[in-house]
Amino acid sequence: MLSPMDDFPVHQIAEPIRHVGTSDRNFYDRYYFNCHPGLDYDGEPLFLIVGLGQYPNLGVTDGFAVLRRGDDHIVARASKALGHDRMDVSVGPLRIEVIEGLHRLRVVLEPTAEAPDLSFDLVFTSDTPAALEARHFHRQLERVTFDTQRFVQTGRWEGTLTVDGETIPVTPDTWRGNRDRSWGVRPVGEAEPAGRRADPALAGDQNFFWIYAVMQFDDFSIVTIVQEDRRGRRIVEDATRVWTDRSREPEWLGRTEHDLSFVSGTREVAAGTLEFHRPGGYGRPDDVLTVTCEPVLPHYLGVGTGYGLEQDWRHGMWQGELVVQGLREKVPDIEPWKKMFCPVDNLTRFTLTENGVTHTGSGLFEVAVIGPCDRYGFDGAGDVAP
Repeated sequence: MLSPMDDFPVHQIAEPIRHVGTSDRNFYDRYYFNCHPGLDYDGEPLFLIVGLGQYPNLGVTDGFAVLRRGDDHIVARASKALGHDRMDVSVGPLRIEVIEGLHRLRVVLEPTAEAPDLSFDLVFTSDTPAALEARHFHRQLERVTFDTQRFVQTGRWEGTLTVDGETIPVTPDTWRGNRDRSWGVRPVGEAEPAGRRADPALAGDQNFFWIYAVMQFDDFSIVTIVQEDRRGRRIVEDATRVWTDRSREPEWLGRTEHDLSFVSGTREVAAGTLEFHRPGGYGRPDDVLTVTCEPVLPHYLGVGTGYGLEQDWRHGMWQGELVVQGLREKVPDIEPWKKMFCPVDNLTRFTLTENGVTHTGSGLFEVAVIGPCDRYGFDGAGDVAP
């Protein structure tokens, strides 16, 4: 039952560290990273995403790396039995090393025969403090489906990235991205019996509307989360500016409002505007910041990586003692329904004008509009933009 971490004073419950404070099968503890060479990169546009998670109540740890380069969607993924030592943050060829907590981490994918197209050895160094986000809690038909906590951080990358035998130098002068850590309860593993959720009378209200934007500018980063039900009522929301000058306190930006346009025949975002409404007072109007969002490269995060689209590979799903796989397909060949039913991690250009100064940044604009959404005129799960 014991592991080396039990020698540290970090226990939260009257159990060894390997046991968490709930028996819910859906408890998870995971890492997410993304990495890109900047919007002025001379080569083919590319966007790398890496994830690794532990599922203590399922006895599984798994991870993936997924690269979009041009029209290529390249996946390396691995799964293994979760051992007694939760400090072992590795699964097959993929591992994460915490060099300096909340600041510097190394992410490595060794080349393998099973996934020969992609490998890397990269170090992330933060340029802002880690920002703790609003707690995400959602109950559906009496069952707690989300009870999670997350922090996020922007930074720069250095190291090497190898694709199809070509090694690309990754240098911190231009390579940027963000990473997050989240833990708690959310749906993972094999699908559970639907129970009352199978009632057709309830199907019309089941949706997932989600915006998660991490905008990296020179002097600050802005992070915002919006989840709404089909009628626009907020389930979770947050908007914070975090400064590269660590002596400055994070700034709450108020309520986020969104205006999205979609690619015809899809639910993919063509452009967007985010407004941050900071409450006024003493007779002053609201103070509004407006950011325009220009997607540059959509990355279909859920395809082949375990987010629930494929029934044979889902986060926390038992695959065996150790399984390593590689997948590859052309983006135009990805089935349209998969593109429609997964969050899209758009590499995006952000523009903000404040006090007469225009700031241009880049980063993540993750959007999912799944199921009905009154705000944008989607009445059913299969509706698309005209």
